[in-house]
Amino acid sequence: MSDEGRPASGPADPGGAGGAARARRRPGRGRAGRGWLGPLLTIVAVAALALGALASVWTQVLWFDSVRFSRVFTTELLTKAGLFVTGALVVGALACSSILIGHRLRPVYAPVTDEQVALDRYRAMLDPLRRLAVWVVPGVLGVFSGTALASQWQTFLLWLHRVPFGKQDPEFGMDIGFFVFTLPWVSFLLDFALMGLVLAAIVAALTHYLYGGLRPPGMSGRSTKAAVVHLSCLFAAVALVQGLSYWFGRYDLAVADSGRITGITYTGAHAVLPGRSILAVAAVLCALFFLASIWTGSWRLPVVGVSLLAVCALVIGTIYPMLVQSLKVKPSERTLEQPYIQRNIEATRSAFGLDKVVKTPYKAETTVSSGQLRGDADTIPGIRIVDPAIVGQTFEAIQAVKAFYSFPASLDVDRYRLEGKLVDAVVGARELRLDDLDRSWRNWVNDHTVYTHGYGLVAAYGNRRGPDGQPVFFEQNIPSTGKLGTYEPRIYFGEESPTYSIVGAPEGSGDAELDHPDGSAGGQRNTTYRGAGGVQIGSFPRRLAYAIAYREPNILLSSAVNPESRLLDIRKPRERIGRVAPWLTLDGDPYPAVVDGRVQWIVDGYTTSANYPYSQLTEIDDATSDALTARSANVAALAPARVNYMRNSVKATVDAYDGTVTLYRWDEQDPVASAWDKAFPGLMKPRSEISGDLMSHLRYPEDLFRMQRAVLAEYHVTSAGDFRAGQDRWRVPSDPTVLAEKKVAQPPYFLTMAMPSQQEASWSLTSTYIPNGDRDVMAGYLAVDSDAGDIAGKPASGYGQLRMLAVPRSTTVPGPGQVQNDIASSSVKGADTDQTLTDYLNNNNRGSSKVLLGNQMTLPVGEGFLHVEPVYLSGTNENSYPSMRVVIVSFGGRIAWARTLEGALDQLFEGDSGADAPSGGDDGGTQPPKGEQEPTGPLTSKERALRAAIEDMQGAYQRGQEALKKGDLEAYGKAQADLRKALTEAARNQPGGGSATLDESAAS
Repeated sequence: MSDEGRPASGPADPGGAGGAARARRRPGRGRAGRGWLGPLLTIVAVAALALGALASVWTQVLWFDSVRFSRVFTTELLTKAGLFVTGALVVGALACSSILIGHRLRPVYAPVTDEQVALDRYRAMLDPLRRLAVWVVPGVLGVFSGTALASQWQTFLLWLHRVPFGKQDPEFGMDIGFFVFTLPWVSFLLDFALMGLVLAAIVAALTHYLYGGLRPPGMSGRSTKAAVVHLSCLFAAVALVQGLSYWFGRYDLAVADSGRITGITYTGAHAVLPGRSILAVAAVLCALFFLASIWTGSWRLPVVGVSLLAVCALVIGTIYPMLVQSLKVKPSERTLEQPYIQRNIEATRSAFGLDKVVKTPYKAETTVSSGQLRGDADTIPGIRIVDPAIVGQTFEAIQAVKAFYSFPASLDVDRYRLEGKLVDAVVGARELRLDDLDRSWRNWVNDHTVYTHGYGLVAAYGNRRGPDGQPVFFEQNIPSTGKLGTYEPRIYFGEESPTYSIVGAPEGSGDAELDHPDGSAGGQRNTTYRGAGGVQIGSFPRRLAYAIAYREPNILLSSAVNPESRLLDIRKPRERIGRVAPWLTLDGDPYPAVVDGRVQWIVDGYTTSANYPYSQLTEIDDATSDALTARSANVAALAPARVNYMRNSVKATVDAYDGTVTLYRWDEQDPVASAWDKAFPGLMKPRSEISGDLMSHLRYPEDLFRMQRAVLAEYHVTSAGDFRAGQDRWRVPSDPTVLAEKKVAQPPYFLTMAMPSQQEASWSLTSTYIPNGDRDVMAGYLAVDSDAGDIAGKPASGYGQLRMLAVPRSTTVPGPGQVQNDIASSSVKGADTDQTLTDYLNNNNRGSSKVLLGNQMTLPVGEGFLHVEPVYLSGTNENSYPSMRVVIVSFGGRIAWARTLEGALDQLFEGDSGADAPSGGDDGGTQPPKGEQEPTGPLTSKERALRAAIEDMQGAYQRGQEALKKGDLEAYGKAQADLRKALTEAARNQPGGGSATLDESAAS
């Protein structure tokens, strides 16, 4: 029909061809209009991710450059990148080759059966995706595989820079370094190769199946020769790698946990070890069977080989060892397992540094005669009666000055040489805590540019108490005053430091930082940071990078950021050290010290391994957890891991002002540290560069001691027969001063004391043991010489010497828990009061006051064990803080208590020594401290209290006079209040009686 003859399609004909065409074009134009949005969003998202990743990497580069450890970052980054690329290429290439080979060698035929027609239809559908699959499948598998290989960068570096231990294992005759450095890397590579080959075989099998080359049983036709050859080679490689895994698995027995012990047992040596050798040979034969199928064209031989390998693995690898264990070992376990247990004992003690423990039998007397302990008087003044886990609140109440300054919940213990004598000290850094800042002052500018740092170190004598039970400070106040001399007090890097601060405002500008409050008209003194710490962010690109990294536009927009600004971040000591030495396990309790005019954070670093042959695997977090880590946020247990080797190889410091990180190689014999020293040359300074001032503050690490005491609880026994019998297993007692449903271990304590084998007192870290059961009696006592060196920089000769006292099982000596029970029910009257101990504790633990039990410390004295426990009182309102009121001492079940340690010891050891006589009382005799005149007769409790009050009056008067000289009226008023308290106490205890009273329950 001609065009003229066709009916017109006008506007009234919406269903006409023209309308249909327009209808089709409109949606088309809409789709075209919207087609750009998806790609644009994708480009923006990819650009944002790339920019974020670039900002993250660049800020890391800048940070490492600021601490002058750029080589650590580049070594780690290049190692990870190299391993990632290698892993991705190897697995990706295997997967890609499987797809390409399977496609190229596909059979070409005309489909004649319904099955073939269906497969041909699937192939036609999938063929357009083949080219994409060639890249996507290997790419995805390669990324996951490369990531897995890169995660083992530390294992790789240790293997690459391995050093010999110089000791051989008793089973294989291999150097221990093979097990620690080589075996973990080889085992991982074998697992990685096995994974890659299995993935390649799976991809190859699927490809051959889809293209008709592989015919599973039940399908018509036969597999092609090409498919058989390809898959046979891959499965043969899998079998060979499995054979190598069996062979190297023999060495794994030396570090395997067999239940009772770590290492080879009789069954392992006589059944599992030869069994794995046989399985290795069987796996090689299985590989040959797969290769033989290339010529036979049948899967029969490989199926037989795999079946035989599976049967051998079941019989030789599982059933036979079980039969040997049940039929031969169990009936004669005592004799058969003895040499292997002995290996375990010796290896464990060596791996944890316990092979030189000096163990001494200690009968532990429970009775004492009057004056018997005067020969031990030199050790008694070193007893620390200030509990650092309690007086943190007191430090904060007295020395925080402002609400935004704080002290940690648990303070640290150190020692300082004052006036020519070493004194035990309880110290804390006055840090900035933004969470305590008034909310009306919280904004970005204040949080990150004004309130930037803490100020000063506060230190108190560990064995002194003030007249009102407060610590006796020898370094205090703002600005810092005391006996530590002049030092840089500002703390920009600490445990409480903000996430980041921007410092470096020009002098006199309105953007200066708050330095510290003072009595000036403005009420504060400002400062500008002039240290070398942090990263300069004056340029626009750097500000942009940090704004992206911290997702904070104010870094880019704020006028408080100027060309001289520096950004301080990653400020916690453990985090800074962990960044520059990620291979170290760090002690959970950094402690501050004034060293060479700067506040330095000192952190102990450990090298650990779980591959020391025959050494017992131990949960490091369980061993280092105790009451202190449970209740103090600033003291952390180590991260969960099972280790069987541990050394304190590094002493690290972080400068509190400029954040400088310094690592000192402490254990110069540790092979693991030597390997890391080769991997990161120049990272650790030699031990000889430690200054004398720093050396005098280094101490034996607490977490290493916790680990050692946990291991020694069982491995103090050195005879395999006794060890297997298990009759002499110990445990660390629960902390008796922590009233909680869940029992937590008692923490170790630093004390200045002398063990029975020592001629002089030394600074020691100590802990007690009780039997592993329900009996709460003393089983042992462990101490380690903890003083690393002196001010001259000379290392202490006895540092690190572990000394153990073993109490005979036939001796019954009260343990910490039993002593605490005796204290709670004691009817003994105090040395300077007629009140019983039970009444005193109960009366002060009600109403507006509460009792806080200080650390119960134990030390060997007079051929027995002396327990010392300070008691604190505190109010119940939020402004109250603890003050020490009395000291309780116990020896052999006898209890005594007084306001002072000396008074309690006098009551305990120099009163009536009869077994049934009460410890104390008005008629108890006493002996004055050294240097005082012998009294003409025995002192009554009131006379002792009067003498103590007079001493308090003298101290308060002296403090008042010193405060007047400084013009400190607040301190003078406080001293006068102390003087009035002491006068009231003196009046109450004057001869003939007195009407004045002193409310012991009052808490400041």
